[in-house]
Amino acid sequence: MSERTIHRDRPLITAWSAVSPFGLGRDAFAAGVARGEPAHLVPDFDTRKVLGKAGTRTYDRATGLAVTAVRELLDEAAAARQPIATGGGTALVLGTTLGSAHSAAGFSRASFEGDKPYDVPAQLMPNVLMNGPAAATAIRFDLKGPNTTLAGGAAGGLLALGYARRLLAAGRAERALVGAVEEQTETRAWLAGEPDRPIGEGSAVLLVETARTLPPERRVLAELLSLDVRLAVDEDPQEALAATVRDALAQADATPDQVWAAAVTGQPAEDQLAALVGPEAVRRVRTAGLLGDTGSAGTVFSVTTVLALAEQDPAAAGRLAVIASLDQQGLAACAVLRLAGGDR
Repeated sequence: MSERTIHRDRPLITAWSAVSPFGLGRDAFAAGVARGEPAHLVPDFDTRKVLGKAGTRTYDRATGLAVTAVRELLDEAAAARQPIATGGGTALVLGTTLGSAHSAAGFSRASFEGDKPYDVPAQLMPNVLMNGPAAATAIRFDLKGPNTTLAGGAAGGLLALGYARRLLAAGRAERALVGAVEEQTETRAWLAGEPDRPIGEGSAVLLVETARTLPPERRVLAELLSLDVRLAVDEDPQEALAATVRDALAQADATPDQVWAAAVTGQPAEDQLAALVGPEAVRRVRTAGLLGDTGSAGTVFSVTTVLALAEQDPAAAGRLAVIASLDQQGLAACAVLRLAGGDR
């Protein structure tokens, strides 16, 4: 993707990493996608062993996953001699469903079980707040730009991407780390209320920049062309998804035949998506089938899956990816990306 084809202010995805059931980091995720073997729990993940004991005593699992994902992104960029600047120019935007439902439930339970309602583990209070992982991540890595957590269920990752787009357009940040995090716990599984659907976990993070501030050595992986969100109040949720995909393609001035890969997370809607962009594009990306229900992280995992696949397929260069979500309440979202493709 040459620079002259890139809109100067349009968001560009230039790096990514993940902590997933396939392991820690970008390479582990790409290898897991290539194998195509389902996995739902991040293996052998112990926050204090992975991140060290300093400053992590009060981290819950969700915070540990998010902090580790950002660490992997920063470390991988530094190893490639393309370090990511931190400080005031770097924003952090994380999507979530409820934050750590397990931590919130445990904290609330303590207020009933103690001798007094205030007999609670006060040091764990930050874990009750949905912005706990984002705050801990920013503190650990000196991310002094805007720090935002968006609770949006299955659409959380795309809502975070849209929020970062506005931050960059307004000049509030020079770059943004954009992702989502979900943990696998009994509490989250109980709240999901779908015993036949496996609950997955993990955190994926994208580096989003614009051509205005893009370092010359950084390669563009994908360009965000459009993003559309709607809530189906009086219409069928499946039709809301279809309308959202059609509008996102129209905003991108694109047609379905240009779509190389497509994925939908949240509620099962692969058939509806295939009817819009073709079954081959949908078959190419099976993130939900591999990782299970990863909540707000599902859309970001879909993006990283598409980017991992595109890196290995020259046919992806210049083609489009459609990343969509649909939740039980009828909130539908869709992003359209133009892929760079090819080897790194």
